[in-house]
Amino acid sequence: MGFLEKWNPSNDLERLRHEFDDLLERFGVGQAWPAASNRPAIESSIDGDKFVVRVDLPGVDPKNINVQVVNGILTVTGTREEKRESDKPSLFRCEIRYGSFERSISLPEGIKAENLNAVHHDGVLELTAPMPKESAAKAIKIQVEEKKPGSPKKPA
Repeated sequence: MGFLEKWNPSNDLERLRHEFDDLLERFGVGQAWPAASNRPAIESSIDGDKFVVRVDLPGVDPKNINVQVVNGILTVTGTREEKRESDKPSLFRCEIRYGSFERSISLPEGIKAENLNAVHHDGVLELTAPMPKESAAKAIKIQVEEKKPGSPKKPA
């Protein structure tokens, strides 16, 4: 079950930038917007009575991760630091993106920021919160009437 998210044009722009970077990389040109492409993968789900968000952050030190909720928007920011043994590396190819990153998602109605719990394990940040009982999925039966030919229209 997916959640509806409020449309944000900047999300589409970020995705376009990421696709453009991938295209440029295929032709050996490099990245057009290195910072814009540094978007960790994210997933959100309901697992029983818990809301779960996982953010893929391999190689990111938990000390460099910041999680906050403002007006129902969960935002994860941080930095992936570059670690090199020497000043003059002999790289042949570098696809790992270093620097700052940020991801935001809307929390489902009723999730309280103070109930969020964050755990970083094996390069994955997992945020969990109890789902409010009133947010449980409910099926609502809608009666469908058949319009008979020649019957007058009902006023709106």
